[in-house]
Amino acid sequence: MTALLVTLTVIEVVLVVAVLAYYLARIGASLRRTSALLAKVTFGVRAIELQCEVIGPSVLTVNDQLRGIAGALGDLAGLADAAAAAAPASRQR
Repeated sequence: MTALLVTLTVIEVVLVVAVLAYYLARIGASLRRTSALLAKVTFGVRAIELQCEVIGPSVLTVNDQLRGIAGALGDLAGLADAAAAAAPASRQR
């Protein structure tokens, strides 16, 4: 009876170790696939970063030009208001 219990215990331990090894192998394979996909994503993000490097300085240039335009539009709006106020007076003559 004792020999049977020892044998069954050993079989149970072997089964537990086998199941754990199987699932650890599956987890390892999943992690390898995930690592490969993350490497591709990293490559793509770096490519996008390189393509977008030019945007930063260009945006600063565009912003400077837009500030100049915004300042000029205030003066232009004042001239347009003055011209609009003078236009009805010239039509009444």
